[in-house]
Amino acid sequence: MEDLNIKQLTMAVRTIAEEKNLPEETVMDVIEQAIAAAWRRDNGERDQDVRAELNVNDGTAKVFVRWTVVDTVENPLAELTVEEAQEKKKDAKLDDVIEESHEVSSFGRVAAQTAKQVVLQRLREAEREVVLEEYEDKIGTIVTGVVQRVEPRVVRVELGKAIGIIPQSEQIQGEFYSIGSRIKVFIKDIERDNRGPQLILSRANEAFVDFLFRQEVPEMESGAVEIKAIAREAGRRTKLAVFSSVPGVDPVGTFVGGHGTRVQAVMNEVGDQEKIDIIPFSEDTDEFIRSALGPAEVVRVEIDQDAKRAKVFVNEDQQSIAIGRAGQNVRLASKLTGYELDIETATKKPEARAPKKNIEDSLLDALNESSE
Repeated sequence: MEDLNIKQLTMAVRTIAEEKNLPEETVMDVIEQAIAAAWRRDNGERDQDVRAELNVNDGTAKVFVRWTVVDTVENPLAELTVEEAQEKKKDAKLDDVIEESHEVSSFGRVAAQTAKQVVLQRLREAEREVVLEEYEDKIGTIVTGVVQRVEPRVVRVELGKAIGIIPQSEQIQGEFYSIGSRIKVFIKDIERDNRGPQLILSRANEAFVDFLFRQEVPEMESGAVEIKAIAREAGRRTKLAVFSSVPGVDPVGTFVGGHGTRVQAVMNEVGDQEKIDIIPFSEDTDEFIRSALGPAEVVRVEIDQDAKRAKVFVNEDQQSIAIGRAGQNVRLASKLTGYELDIETATKKPEARAPKKNIEDSLLDALNESSE
């Protein structure tokens, strides 16, 4: 047996807390989890509910095996019926938690190693948690980071103390990331799962473009212009519907900037291969759909408000422009307007003129007949 020196552990709490810049309670909690895991390894079963308590004052530790009192036992290692519970504690009732305590003095070598692994893993998670809490209020903003590693499915980016990941789905298609290069990233979320907290970054979402324009268009801050909707396929095309409630302000011109400088600044960041269409937003659905499908020219629009669908009729030579490469133009326009758009060819209607011609013919025939 290998002694697990509880006194040494309690002294280590303070040192680890200072070194790792973590609260002492967090480190205590981590060590107690490790003691519980080690005890379960040596004396218990995997599915048991075990907690440990470390006494800093006298350097001892206790382990508590817990059972919840339930109607129907599903896990006999952590649950008891009322009758079974009353054998351990006379007044036990449903939903109570019953504990049995064990003094801890020593562990086998394997269990001691288990404890060490748990401490290291949990400390890493706690450290990351503390670091990530600093980024909690930065969710929804853009920060500059340095590309640390490029893996097949994720790009790791260093942001000061923290490291975030850009998953494949959040990368700009066709973009190349070189190690050590500085890039702007949108802080999308902090995901917490079994592997601990993870900072999720994005360059492909709509909010990234919105934020970039916010940095280039000061009029957005004052409320003179706003982005009403964005539809984006990162690396290919973005459509932006912009609006101004201020008379005399041209929203499209404001976003494009003099000589296109503002939109160019955004394109420099997302890559020139991504086209950006800026269109005027309109409360008039017909007008908005026509603008959204630009550069295609639309003949007429038939709107079904209830089904949120619209049939858009275009001349034959405009059909491929309206649909776009691989259906991209109509797809983005649908997303932007919130209407499912069906592109149809507008047929010229010669039938309407045909009867008219026949009437004239028969009239001429009648006149000819009467003059004969």
